[in-house]
This record gives sequence, C-alpha cells and structure tokens, in this order.
Amino acid sequence: MALGSLPGGHRYTETVATIETRQTATLTLTERAADKVKALMAQEPAGEAEVLRVAIRGGGCGGFEYALGFDRSAAEADAEAEFHGVRVVVDPASAPYLEGATVDFVESLQESGFKIENPNASGSCGCGHSFQVAEGDEAPAGCSH
Repeated sequence: MALGSLPGGHRYTETVATIETRQTATLTLTERAADKVKALMAQEPAGEAEVLRVAIRGGGCGGFEYALGFDRSAAEADAEAEFHGVRVVVDPASAPYLEGATVDFVESLQESGFKIENPNASGSCGCGHSFQVAEGDEAPAGCSH
C-alpha cells in the first residue's frame, strides 16, 4: 500500500501490486528427450537435478559447443519453461543463440544421444556437438570430440 497526499492536507492510500515475471525458455524439449532426461534425473542424488540447464560455450571446431547438464534450480535471470514434466533453464548469454532450437533424443544404429536442431546455426561440425552462427562469432578452432 502506498500513502499519498492531496492538496488541502487530505491523505489517501492506494493499493499497489508488484508483478514479477520470468522470461520463458527460448527452446523446446521433445517428449522423447524429456523421457530420457527424467530417467537420468532419477539416477542423481535428491535435490541435485531439479532442472535441465541448456547452454552454449565457446569452443569446438564450429565455434560454439552445446552444454546440457543438471542444476539445483534456475538462476535469477534464466529463461525457464517446463516441457513434458521437465523444467528447462537457459542463461541470458545463451538464450539468443538457442532461440527456436529443439532438443531431441535420438537412438538408432548410427547415433544415440541428445540432438539439438538450431535454426540459428549457420553450420555445424561433423561431430554434431559444435556449431557456428551467421553473425560470424567464432571461438578457437579444434573440436574436442
């Protein structure tokens, strides 16, 4: 509640509401990926794997690498959303590079693991773990996979 004054010495009170918003996640997690994430989370100690954190970092032969891991909670400025029962968080620095991306889990004769389809990637390395963006942002060469 806020207290104010009017001309003539009259006082009034006004109810003020504060609305907190949290940015929603910039990517999508498929049901198949969510099922795999939930199975992996169940293997972690209680409280250690409450959210799936998706990020990018400099490195790899494509310039950037994807990083997926578990975290206890979202950080203050993280984008956050829930997909098929899995809370997904993305840090503010990674969010622009992951906008519109889809995280899937594939299992076939030729490959098995998480796969990220990223509309922002202008090219990717044969390893599938690193990518580059159209803006030309680059990191040191040398694929770590």
